Amino acid sequence: MKLVIQRVKHAEVSVDNKIVGKINLGFLVLLGIKNSDTKKDVDYLVKKLIHLRVFNDDNHKMNLPLQSVNGELLIISQFTLYGDCKKSGNRPSFSDAAKPDIAIPLYEYFINECKKQIPVVQTGIFGSDMKVNLLNDGPVTIIMDSE
Repeated sequence: MKLVIQRVKHAEVSVDNKIVGKINLGFLVLLGIKNSDTKKDVDYLVKKLIHLRVFNDDNHKMNLPLQSVNGELLIISQFTLYGDCKKSGNRPSFSDAAKPDIAIPLYEYFINECKKQIPVVQTGIFGSDMKVNLLNDGPVTIIMDSE
């Protein structure tokens, strides 16, 4: 499982020109799920995400986690995080990305585990053509992998 986490001042995701998820200060999380991922991967990454200390304290040091700043989450599924470009040619292979029968339950579990700790958790729509708009703060972008 792979996360691309962006610290944002605000972010929103729309489908068919309709906003389906919107947050203020917090994390925009792009979530990639691969074939071999399990709930154990989710549990590990949710804990790391929730406790990630990248918000500024009073001394302007990245020292505070999401909860300390009343941060919000916008979680968007993104199978392309498992695009493999190692073979010849220019078209990535997505064979490591989990199919919906594996990915959807893990995606929903990830969201539900986050909701247990963070009051505002918004999402995109799994498998949809989404448009994401954000104001990256810093910029701060962190990549996490459960491996």
